[in-house]
Amino acid sequence: MARILAIDYGTKRTGIAVTDELQIIASGLTTVSTKELIPFLKAYIIKEKVELFLIGEPKQMDNTASESELYILPFIDKLKKEIPNIPIERVDERFTSKMAFQTMIDSGLKKNKRKNKALVDEISATLILQSYLYSK
Repeated sequence: MARILAIDYGTKRTGIAVTDELQIIASGLTTVSTKELIPFLKAYIIKEKVELFLIGEPKQMDNTASESELYILPFIDKLKKEIPNIPIERVDERFTSKMAFQTMIDSGLKKNKRKNKALVDEISATLILQSYLYSK
């Protein structure tokens, strides 16, 4: 089996999480500058077999698209052109940032570590991936 890679897209940084090869465990991988995201993904899929990209879908409480969707859709179009052989699925990402922050608190991280937005993005990507795995 191949890995599933989840992307919590942001305009400045993007959190990335992956499954193990059996697609049982979701783990945070890293946070990448969004400008470097496509080159990072291309390099990653050379080293690791990836069968699916999951991309967070930010929604409002009334189920309409969030404003950040305006930035995500062009990225998805570019990803489809640059890496056409890996399918893309969307996953509702409502509350993942809040849940990521709460996870940091619950795990005992000190206040100065909780200010690390890159870590929040990576944890958010992991939560997106976990929710997908639970739904399978």
